[in-house]
Amino acid sequence: MTPAGRQVITGPEFHYHLLRNALQVFNRNPHQLDADEYGKIYQKTERSFALESLVLASDEAKRVVIPERILDESVALVVARYPNPGEYLLDLSRNGLDEQVLRSALRRELIFDATMQRVAFGCAEVSDIDVGLFYELHRTRFAAPETRIARHIMITVNPDFPENRRGKAFGRMTQIESKLKARIDRFHEFAVRYSECPTAMQGGRLGAVTRGQLYDALDAVLFSMAAAQISPVVESELGFHILLCEKIKPGKQIPLSDAAPGIRRLLWERRRRRRQQDWIASLQGESGN
Repeated sequence: MTPAGRQVITGPEFHYHLLRNALQVFNRNPHQLDADEYGKIYQKTERSFALESLVLASDEAKRVVIPERILDESVALVVARYPNPGEYLLDLSRNGLDEQVLRSALRRELIFDATMQRVAFGCAEVSDIDVGLFYELHRTRFAAPETRIARHIMITVNPDFPENRRGKAFGRMTQIESKLKARIDRFHEFAVRYSECPTAMQGGRLGAVTRGQLYDALDAVLFSMAAAQISPVVESELGFHILLCEKIKPGKQIPLSDAAPGIRRLLWERRRRRRQQDWIASLQGESGN
């Protein structure tokens, strides 16, 4: 099946790309896709096959030798996905492949990957100056936000249940609030007993909370509280709450020494990709594509 109006690309290695892309994107074989899905996969396959063919025609790729042992291992990984050899051979046939074609397609794939790795290998090392400059230009990325260790008690508002209608729920919560004022150390017990949130089983524990994680009303109250303070009754979209701010962990800047390894990896990967992209662009220029 070829999308209408498109030039037919034949060849078993192309069929392998078609199968690989269909499995990656939709987790289904090409023949299991509808027309729209197949059209998208076909376009993707045209691009991936053209790129692989371009790279394999390069001088760099011609110097790559894939040991038979590595190729055998790649074939074995494919075979292992199937419950038995019969299913494996049937699926190959269904997709216009056989064992020899699969081996050839996997060899192409391995040569492509090895060539791209070789091309990327020559990029410049990331210096300490590069790392430091990136850190200074993106300091906000390395700022750990303030967190509050919190618990809550919640009474839901639900007009279908008399005891949870808004007025009744608010009255129940104000009674809990008055009892709690002199018993802050027993907040977790009150949560287990009265809260209608699943967190009740953990004493109402919300854990470490950063700004923006809770409903707006709860967020605003929690981040205005002092440590070891209980809030007044707060209303959210779910119902009424009482918050306990157990502890405040101030925000802090992650030091360069801690951030440096991750920055170095990021910059290294960027350089590798850029070098690969530039090399591919040069191949396309030479081929006139």
